[in-house]
Amino acid sequence: MNLNELISIKYIIASLLYSFIGIVVLFISFWVIEKITPENVWKEILEKQNKALAIVFAAFIIAIALIISSAIHS
Repeated sequence: MNLNELISIKYIIASLLYSFIGIVVLFISFWVIEKITPENVWKEILEKQNKALAIVFAAFIIAIALIISSAIHS
């Protein structure tokens, strides 16, 4: 195994680890927002078909994902 293969394996493992950490942070942030809102957001979106709330939470997930990706790549 030469040096270039070792370096690329190191970057692949680091990318997988950072991806996993980013997904965990995303789920934790969704859970925190779910706990501090007065209604059960998941139930409101699925059972009552609240499209406005679904759009707001989709924007929240995208925003958190952008923040996490920026933090990981800087």
